[in-house]
Amino acid sequence: MNSTSPKPRRTAIAIAIILALGAAAAVAIVYGTRPAALAVEGQGHEHGAAEQGHSHEEKEHDHGSEAGHAGQSPDKGKAAAEAGHADEEEGLLKLDAERASAAGVTLAEAGPASIAGTLQLPGEIRFNEDRTAHVVPRVAGVAESVAANLGQVVKKGQLLATLTSPAVSEQRSELMAAQKRLSLARTTYEREKQLWQEKISAEQDYLQAQQALREAEIAAANAQQKLAAIGAGSGSAGALNRFELRAPFDGVVVEKHLAVGEAVQDSTAVFTVSDLRSVWAEMKVAAGDLPFVRVGEKAVVQATAFESRATGVVAYVGALIGQETRTAPARITLDNPDGIWRPGLFVNVQLTAAGQKAAVAVANAAIRKIDGDQPVVFVPVDGGFKAQAVKLGQTDGRNTEVLQGLSPGQRYVKDGSFVLKSELGKASAEHVH
Repeated sequence: MNSTSPKPRRTAIAIAIILALGAAAAVAIVYGTRPAALAVEGQGHEHGAAEQGHSHEEKEHDHGSEAGHAGQSPDKGKAAAEAGHADEEEGLLKLDAERASAAGVTLAEAGPASIAGTLQLPGEIRFNEDRTAHVVPRVAGVAESVAANLGQVVKKGQLLATLTSPAVSEQRSELMAAQKRLSLARTTYEREKQLWQEKISAEQDYLQAQQALREAEIAAANAQQKLAAIGAGSGSAGALNRFELRAPFDGVVVEKHLAVGEAVQDSTAVFTVSDLRSVWAEMKVAAGDLPFVRVGEKAVVQATAFESRATGVVAYVGALIGQETRTAPARITLDNPDGIWRPGLFVNVQLTAAGQKAAVAVANAAIRKIDGDQPVVFVPVDGGFKAQAVKLGQTDGRNTEVLQGLSPGQRYVKDGSFVLKSELGKASAEHVH
């Protein structure tokens, strides 16, 4: 019994050694050490092997901080470190003073400013009534010929239509008779004057001839003025009844109500001629907005149907408010050399309203939007510029109120912000790639 007991003990010891070697080999594989080294020190010293593996791990961590983790190259680790630095400086654009000056970057200080408000009113383009004429014949007659067409451009004095009128014939006949009597009276006067000077006839005869001459002159002038009042000339033989309608000024025939053979009355508007080089933008102003609409104030007119803007001046503001609409009429005179503003076109009219004081304001050219709709203002920092997010208030087209993001007196980029935004976009694109 005693002779066989040492054998199981040796078997157990061998198994224990094998297990220890296996554990040491596993530790060596995990921590990158050689099993042989563990075998030298590891028989019966499992705690020492673990301590050695832990020391080796710390050593690799110290040497591998440049690479990031096991198996990574040092270059990749450096790029990762630079990427982390860039994340910390997001929105910062490194740009030296020389490059900034070449890009046209100029600085200004944010500070208080008066922000003028705007008032927008709907309106409509209308004819300029001061440059629009309703052509009426002023005598009854019948259209003999019609020379002008609807939409035709006409010059001052150009023939529009020809009428035949008995009234015109009578007035021309009266003028011709008055002129004949005037001629006879003048001849008689000259003869009586000469006889009186030669002491041949009495002075009374001379004075009677002088009186007859003056009356004939008045009658002829009266007949001439009657024809001039209706716009008719003296005419010619065989055409005493012909009456011509002519354009009162340069313009466009915008209405036509006459055809050949049509009988018209003396008050019928047969043509409407308008000089479309000048038009009105008419609008209705509510009572509460009347203090902001003043004669002589500049206004911007924007078409609703297409992209077109024009600047005009308020020419008229009604003194009375309509009982039903509770609004007052107002109009703006617009130059229209190219004929863009056509009567009947709907427009929006912007006028300057009362302004308010802003504690902090910047020039409109300094404001940019990044990441969608986020407004930013570039501010100078050490080594470059930073896109500072801001919250905006009112604007008047020149300055914009800043509610948050800038403090009074803080310097910002007034000109050249577009270039900085472009450079920031390029830097972000390179960082992503």
